[in-house]
Amino acid sequence: MLNTVYRLVSPKQFEAVVVDEKASENTVIVRPTHLSICHADQRYYTGARDVSVLKRKLPMALIHEGVGEVVKDYSGNFKTGERVIIVPNTPFETNETIQENYLPTSKFRSSGFDGLMQEYVFTTTDRLVRVLDDVPMNVAAYTEMISVAMHSISRLSSLMNKDKEVIGVWGDGNLGYIVSTLIKAMLPESKLFVFGKNRDKLNFFSFADEIFSVDDVPENIEISQAFECVGGKGSQYALDQMINQIKPQGSIAIMGVSEHPIEINTRLVLEKGLIISGTSRSGIQDFENTIKFLSTHQAARRRFENLVGIEKKIETINDIHDFFEADATNSWGKAVMEWRI
Repeated sequence: MLNTVYRLVSPKQFEAVVVDEKASENTVIVRPTHLSICHADQRYYTGARDVSVLKRKLPMALIHEGVGEVVKDYSGNFKTGERVIIVPNTPFETNETIQENYLPTSKFRSSGFDGLMQEYVFTTTDRLVRVLDDVPMNVAAYTEMISVAMHSISRLSSLMNKDKEVIGVWGDGNLGYIVSTLIKAMLPESKLFVFGKNRDKLNFFSFADEIFSVDDVPENIEISQAFECVGGKGSQYALDQMINQIKPQGSIAIMGVSEHPIEINTRLVLEKGLIISGTSRSGIQDFENTIKFLSTHQAARRRFENLVGIEKKIETINDIHDFFEADATNSWGKAVMEWRI
């Protein structure tokens, strides 16, 4: 079957390529309907990656956050027209100790493997999760990002001690908002403290018990467990503050991506006996847990709806360019495209 794939061939240059796709008895053909931009997509689009990385990974279709409708399922597990989330992580083996999103052999859409900017996506039944009727499509579009936060919270919960009195989240952007929303619902007995740099963004965290500017944190503030959602060079300063504010034997989840190595105060990490958990991406179970969460936590779902910042129909390649440019200057919220191309 002929399929049109919209690939980034160099920074800010897309080309439509026709690919002859093959189907097997386990193939599911999905028509993407709503896609959401991630910071990683923007770094590829603007060329803000090392030249060697761009040379190795391009040409490639962008976007790994998305939802669509089933066109044809050769296995018979899904009905035509069913709404499904496309899981970007694609494992080729199983391991008793290593989760699918950490296996070196796994492929990930829009990272060396064509993403969702296609006329149709050819995938398999084990890479799809049904979207429940009460989950809006603009929220379902960025389920992947919510599932990453769900994965990180799940991992840290298995490592942290019994002290959950105060959970601290560093980061006032989209990821910090998502993690904070999940924590407020999943750990209702805990106090949620959010730390950020931008007062306007911090105002969106009205559901938190306390919000603090990172430049004005009282000396007596103590955190039981913490999540770093900053990324970039700023993650160094966030981690330094977290290590200073956290109680002895607390746990820290690092979620923000930095292109360059950062310094960590290992002396204080050792002195306090801290646990540091690095988390990346997510697996099929995290997606399923996320959909169940969205269905049963209405207040959290409404907050996620409020996180949608830009929505636009995409019908041409020029629309794609306009959308990426608009997202680059958007100060708050997830950018969701209605994929009509």
